[in-house]
Amino acid sequence: MLQAIRNKLHGWPSVVILGICVFAISFFGIESYFSSRTDTYVAMVGKHEISQQQYQERMNQLRQRAMAQQGDHFDPTIFEQPEAKRQVLQQLIDEQLLLQANEKLGMRVSDIAVRDLIAGIQAFQVNGQFDANTYRAVLAAQNKSPGMFENDVRASLETSLLPEAISASTFVTDANMDRYLALRAQRRDLRWFALPRPALTDTQVSDAQLEAFYKEHQSDFMNPEQVSLKFIEVNGADLKLDAQPSEDDLKKRYEDEKQRFVQPEQRLVSHILINVPKNATPDQQKAALARAEKIASEATPEDFAKLAEQNSDDLGSKRSGGDLGWLEKGVTNPAFDTALFSLQKGQVSKPVLSDEGYHVLWLRDVRSGQAKPFAEVREQIAKDYLTTERDRRFSELAGKLTDQTYQNPSSLEPAAQALALPIQTTGLFSRKGGEGLLANQKLVESAFSDDVLTQGNNSGLLDLGSNHAVVIRVDKHVPTAARPLAEVRDQVRQKILDERIVAAALKRADGLLERLQKGEDMQAVAASTGAALQTVPEAIRVQQELPAEVLDQAFLLPHPVAGKPQFARVQMRDGSFAVVAVDKVQDGDLTKVTPEQRTMLRTQMAQAYGAIATHEFIEALKAKTEIKIATERL
Repeated sequence: MLQAIRNKLHGWPSVVILGICVFAISFFGIESYFSSRTDTYVAMVGKHEISQQQYQERMNQLRQRAMAQQGDHFDPTIFEQPEAKRQVLQQLIDEQLLLQANEKLGMRVSDIAVRDLIAGIQAFQVNGQFDANTYRAVLAAQNKSPGMFENDVRASLETSLLPEAISASTFVTDANMDRYLALRAQRRDLRWFALPRPALTDTQVSDAQLEAFYKEHQSDFMNPEQVSLKFIEVNGADLKLDAQPSEDDLKKRYEDEKQRFVQPEQRLVSHILINVPKNATPDQQKAALARAEKIASEATPEDFAKLAEQNSDDLGSKRSGGDLGWLEKGVTNPAFDTALFSLQKGQVSKPVLSDEGYHVLWLRDVRSGQAKPFAEVREQIAKDYLTTERDRRFSELAGKLTDQTYQNPSSLEPAAQALALPIQTTGLFSRKGGEGLLANQKLVESAFSDDVLTQGNNSGLLDLGSNHAVVIRVDKHVPTAARPLAEVRDQVRQKILDERIVAAALKRADGLLERLQKGEDMQAVAASTGAALQTVPEAIRVQQELPAEVLDQAFLLPHPVAGKPQFARVQMRDGSFAVVAVDKVQDGDLTKVTPEQRTMLRTQMAQAYGAIATHEFIEALKAKTEIKIATERL
């Protein structure tokens, strides 16, 4: 066939065709004939892609922050809800819009701003000062280089440039604050009574009614998604060591780590305390200092105990001449500590200020640090040796488990055979976890992750703390499913009856409301139901003794007109109803607002206005930018 083509393609036609082929290959790239592009972004903002990795990293950050803040109350299912996923993605889109706007407006984060922010992070400081070695060590523990971290900081600062500029341009007038304060501190005279839940007379529920209600509210009767796991566990506490340390091993360790067993230097000290009251005036502070200085100038080792008995305000030590006993570094507050360990034996200090007042110190003796003998610390060394060996063995085994399960991502069998570790199983559990290992949120989160649950892979090594780690894989997966009607029949029936009670209570409340709006006396209407009418003069928006539902409704009602009360019925948290009336409305008294409160309010309102203006700015950017969202990739 090739020969036939060769025979036909000769002369100028062959040159033209060949030229076209060469042009196509050079223009489009030969790789276009062998590969096709597959989009993986979760959103496209203009020409910029937000990748699945970026989205997942942000989701993990928010999840970890929520776990740290909420502890045992953390609910991981929140982050699996479509609305939560969409909110996280929307945050990333907003940030990208701001970054693109920065670029168009020529706004940049300076190197000085990045440096100053990093220098102010406490984790990178030693004695209150930025320390470069600590900085590099902390980042290395997080598998980050300084350059990577500085890029993260710069990106974080860049997304705040425009919001801060917008907020700085907002202003709040006195009239704005007066209107807000008048509303915030508004007082309302109100009356209200609670209606008892009506007795239900119609308790008959047919099979057809049960069936219809069940179908209409099926989402209320679902079994949660569940999984069971296979897992391999490495627990340092269960590891058996091959051999016990010899006496020579222990002695060598003692010599290598002798500094560990040096007793800290101790100082025998007495003191005289001149108390300074809390919230002391400047005159009181000066008087206390003058008294302490006088004592310090007069005190000698020979008469220190006598002076302490006569002058010290420390009742616990004055009877023993101010004796505080032997102290080690770090036992007292920093100022006391610094002064004590800068004294020479027999020396009396100048006054030292602490939270209690001024101390005059007398260093009576010094006991230098000495190493404890081998015999005294042998048991500790032996225990530490075994702990270190167990840690080493755990790290070795955990590393091999990681390698084996990574090389064989679809099975735990190869790792179990290679390491002689059993494959264990769990029962079914939901995203809320369970007991034992299943109480560990990190494990539960991994079990329901896309990589483990959807892709069917082994997890990575999950560190459960204290030399305890597992690798898991899903054994069984039970999707969310409706519970059969036969199983939830009693619950369905009770919900139907509850709805009937609420409907009857609502009908009754509406009837009473209608009577009040026609002019009947509220006291008489309340008495007709057997309820007690309660009167609350000058109620404010936050009032503990009033039900929140009643209070909220009372402040939503319009102002009374021509002395006529405004009425409403309100549903309470337990499904019952109450009736509320507003008789009078008074604005807040602005004369009671202090200048400090007004200043604080002005700042808060400016921040709120700035947030609203920033939101509107971002919405305007969205309207001008083409944004594509791949919801199926979330």
